[in-house]
Amino acid sequence: MRVALDTNVLAYAEGLGDDVRCQLAGDLIAKLNPINSLVPVQVLGELSRVLTSKLKKSSADVRELLLSWSDAVVVADTTWTAFQSAMDLTVDHQISMWDALIMSVAAENKCRLLISEDFQNGFTWRGVTVVNPFETKAKPYKLLASVI
Repeated sequence: MRVALDTNVLAYAEGLGDDVRCQLAGDLIAKLNPINSLVPVQVLGELSRVLTSKLKKSSADVRELLLSWSDAVVVADTTWTAFQSAMDLTVDHQISMWDALIMSVAAENKCRLLISEDFQNGFTWRGVTVVNPFETKAKPYKLLASVI
């Protein structure tokens, strides 16, 4: 099963956040199959901003981290079709454009899950279901459990 990762999960894996979430994010990513793990390029852009602004990492260090992520997972580019779908998501579901773009790229790349805490847990669109890995009691978590 193909899984997309959102910015917050990568940021926690990089140590930005409380100890519990950082540990959970790191453990989760370690269990995923890299071939079936996808990161939209939008996520890497957002991660760059977070690492430089909140963790005060240098541009050189951030570049190395982003390149490491690109070596570890599949990076998916944004297409015009994905952008158009994201615009529909913003209108139809009141999702921010940048979050909608992540969801749209995940759908375009045939992901079954989007691991994120930024969407409504369990929200499904075009076959992609959002799973918040930090809400372990929610029903969608069972989908995640099947891939880790």
